[in-house]
Amino acid sequence: MTTQTAPTAQTSTAQTPTTQTPTTQAQPAADIDPARLDLTDPQTFLDVDPHAMWRAFREQSPVHWQSVDGATMPGFWAVSKYADVVDIYRDNKRFTSERGNVLATLLQGEDSASRKMLAVTDGARHREIRNLMLKSFSPRVLQPVVDGVHRRTRELVEQALEHGSLDFVTDVADHIPINTIGDLMDIPAADRERLVEWNTQTLSRHSSEDSALDEVMARNEILLYFSELAAERRRNPGDDVISTLATATVGGAPLAEDEVVFNCYSLILGGDESSRMSSIGGLIAFSENPEQWRKLKSGEVGADSATEEVMRWTTPAMHFGRRAVEDVPVRDQVIKAGDVVTLWNSSANFDEDVFADPYAFDIARTPNKHVAFGHGPHFCLGAFLGRVHVNAMVEALRERVAEIRLDGPPQRLFSNFVHGYSGLPVTLTAEPS
Repeated sequence: MTTQTAPTAQTSTAQTPTTQTPTTQAQPAADIDPARLDLTDPQTFLDVDPHAMWRAFREQSPVHWQSVDGATMPGFWAVSKYADVVDIYRDNKRFTSERGNVLATLLQGEDSASRKMLAVTDGARHREIRNLMLKSFSPRVLQPVVDGVHRRTRELVEQALEHGSLDFVTDVADHIPINTIGDLMDIPAADRERLVEWNTQTLSRHSSEDSALDEVMARNEILLYFSELAAERRRNPGDDVISTLATATVGGAPLAEDEVVFNCYSLILGGDESSRMSSIGGLIAFSENPEQWRKLKSGEVGADSATEEVMRWTTPAMHFGRRAVEDVPVRDQVIKAGDVVTLWNSSANFDEDVFADPYAFDIARTPNKHVAFGHGPHFCLGAFLGRVHVNAMVEALRERVAEIRLDGPPQRLFSNFVHGYSGLPVTLTAEPS
């Protein structure tokens, strides 16, 4: 669960038989020239094997300047080594999130939610809003929610087993995180399916023919929806997160309406998308790695360890971004004040200097200090809940599913931000009663 803003993240669905990070490299890293790759183009992430691509960046150009065609947008830095990614995540003095935190908005020059949403607010205001929201996301407060996540996940897996063949995305994964965050925000059940659809369009177009306007319209629908809901909660507050935001005071003053609305928007984006994509990618990984599936099923490796490896392996948020506020030397480069910097989690989580045999899906991996939830002051507010979602799915699969069979290629998202899927035909076979 990663809170973020991506008003125009460049994503859609591709009918491509490409699964998450294959276990073997499709092409040697030496055959790839980072200077010839366009990280603004979602097609790059389908055409080039991700392991080979990011290994090439780490070996040849770990702090890489990417020029952008046309005079309308600037170039940007792509940082791919784990140590550099973590250092910049930690450094909120020389790098700011307030002009955007994803490539799409950074290249436009500004984020419309700047200093109004936690993910794109820095300094004292960031600490104040984060502390306010953390009250609703502490493990103690969330315990009833955790119980509900496990119960709902078991029920959905049981229903899936009754069907046998199904689309794991639309029939199972789509229904879990949105209902959890829906419960936390007290979103009417009848509205939740609509929010999933809007959310997917905001971060991930359904097809490459969809226009960027569809993303903008979906985002506006979400903002309008929460504006109306926040106004109602101000009049009739409850115990939910929206009521907390709508009635809170920071520094003696209530939050502005747009602060409430943008932070609700951020929660629904992060609370839904990352957990869904990790659960889907985890199912694919287990189906393609039978020895790891055996270790999970036998109890040789526990669900908690498996959860961390699923998060590393899937890394749904491929990157986050910052803008430098002063000149900063990084390796043999100098990032100039005002430059856009992208931090590629999808590379850092497979850095050979940090992870032994990183291209192996190894559920017993330890240590496993991945950056799937980011790092530093903007570390994902909902990381605990994100882990709960994936853990609940891992446990339900272990306890009730005997066999996972992919019945066709996963439908990959066409994206330079979200690594995930819009469709996954599978057959699940139940354990004998």
